[in-house]
Amino acid sequence: MSAEKRPAEKGATEKRSAKGAVEKDARRRDANATRAAILSSARAAFIASGYEGAGVREIAEGAGVTAMLINRYFGSKEGLFAEVLSTANQRPIIATPETLSAPDRAGRISKALLKVTEPGATALDGFLIMLRSISNERAVEIARQVVESHHQKNVTQALSGPDAAQRAALLMSLVAGVQIMRQVVGLEALGKEHDVQVERVLGDLVARLVDDQEVSRRAGEERAVNE
Repeated sequence: MSAEKRPAEKGATEKRSAKGAVEKDARRRDANATRAAILSSARAAFIASGYEGAGVREIAEGAGVTAMLINRYFGSKEGLFAEVLSTANQRPIIATPETLSAPDRAGRISKALLKVTEPGATALDGFLIMLRSISNERAVEIARQVVESHHQKNVTQALSGPDAAQRAALLMSLVAGVQIMRQVVGLEALGKEHDVQVERVLGDLVARLVDDQEVSRRAGEERAVNE
């Protein structure tokens, strides 16, 4: 009898194992969906209200979960903010890998910057989140870490010659400055009707930061003067 039962028992065990695997996979999919829903809700909340204005309960309601789940998945509001900013900065729009490797990267960066800040264009999520969170010291610290580990790091690695890290940081500053003054403040001199002039001047400024040959040439001239 026991020998006759073995195949049946084996089949039952296999069924339980298969069922367990299916349930585990379903839980994994549910966890991924929950995490994605929280990130989406948090992104919208931080864009609208910044770090201080966005509440954990508000984010949880937007995701259809409890506030406890946010702590479970991200540890804290700070952890969630860092994850949202990191996600928003993963895919560069202006200084893309293709742009940074192009021989005419200064011109491409200038054109892309004017394009994303033209009238009617939606401001980039990462930029808006940082802009609306600058009143919070911890949020600024997190933003600095994200910028340094994403955009600034990528640009620095793409540059050669002296002072690559400083040039990359200045490029980030130039980009942020144009975003604020052209897209947020709306300076008349940076308006779309002046795009031709702005692109020419902006291109020269960007070239001084990202044109490795030009940077090396100026560095050589400075050394010659100091010698």
